[in-house]
Amino acid sequence: MAGADNLGEECGRLAGAAAAGDRAATERLLALVRPPVVRYCRARLGVQSVGAASADDVAQEVLLGLLMALPKYRETGEGFLAFVYGIASHKVADHYRYRQRRPTSALLEELELPDSDAGPEQQALDGDGIRRVRSLLDGLSPRLREIVMLRVIVGLTVQETADAMSTTPGAVRVAQHRALRTLRRSLEDERCDDRE
Repeated sequence: MAGADNLGEECGRLAGAAAAGDRAATERLLALVRPPVVRYCRARLGVQSVGAASADDVAQEVLLGLLMALPKYRETGEGFLAFVYGIASHKVADHYRYRQRRPTSALLEELELPDSDAGPEQQALDGDGIRRVRSLLDGLSPRLREIVMLRVIVGLTVQETADAMSTTPGAVRVAQHRALRTLRRSLEDERCDDRE
């Protein structure tokens, strides 16, 4: 499988053939983008599913949406990953809109702890850690949160993140620095509050 450094390049090479109907190129392209799409959806939505689609279900919807949109894909200079993350962003937004219409399901999802073979104590700690990370990320602007997720959680390079967000690598670096500085301050404030 392609490493993070050349994922965008390989996907770009395959996208034209896939858009033209090459089945082997389409299968390879979907195999390449599936892991980062799943990581992205899990980072944005968590891994639980109670009464609503799970992050893995949303990732599957992203891949189906990509498959449906492939025949219309044309290179615009932003890179294929920008196209993929555009679809992913819209599917995640659709999921959040669905959850807002189903507040009971959303509440149950928040109360669920991660599935694991660990005991109740470890599950509680894991659940608390996930809630803390979500809370910290929620303190960022949507743009900064997206950059942190793409860079840190999904593992995209600066260039791939820039392509996905239709910006420049320099802007990604500056925004990532700003986001990490904000997260660091939030953690320091949290520690100060814990000492009081």
